[in-house]
Amino acid sequence: MGYYRTLIAVADDCPVDASVVPSGERKTVAALQYEMLAAEPYRLTQEDVLFLIWVRRRPDFGELGENELAALRDEFFSKSRACLRASPLPKRYGFGLLFDGEGRIALCPMESEEYRRIVAGGEGYTVVKAMRTSRR
Repeated sequence: MGYYRTLIAVADDCPVDASVVPSGERKTVAALQYEMLAAEPYRLTQEDVLFLIWVRRRPDFGELGENELAALRDEFFSKSRACLRASPLPKRYGFGLLFDGEGRIALCPMESEEYRRIVAGGEGYTVVKAMRTSRR
């Protein structure tokens, strides 16, 4: 599981014309993913993001030790998981997900020059679309 030198472009049915930071009182998956990726671009891999979102939503997260986290990570990935093409960031909030050569992720706003260049075929990246929200 992982992408390398890839842009997950916003979904065809994304409802925004420019990226929007997820907000609200409740920490949604979108808000948590945004916080992680905005705070430390090109540090986390897809696997890191998927696992950390899942484990941080557990009520006992603050009490888990390294060995418990490692065991939970193994358990988490023992089942098939949706990739970040299903993330709400490129589906609803207008953020592309840009993976470097080592599979680490940074946010790439859809209105940015970098996003436009990559989608147009520049930079040597593979471009895949985020999953659509609707089935039509």
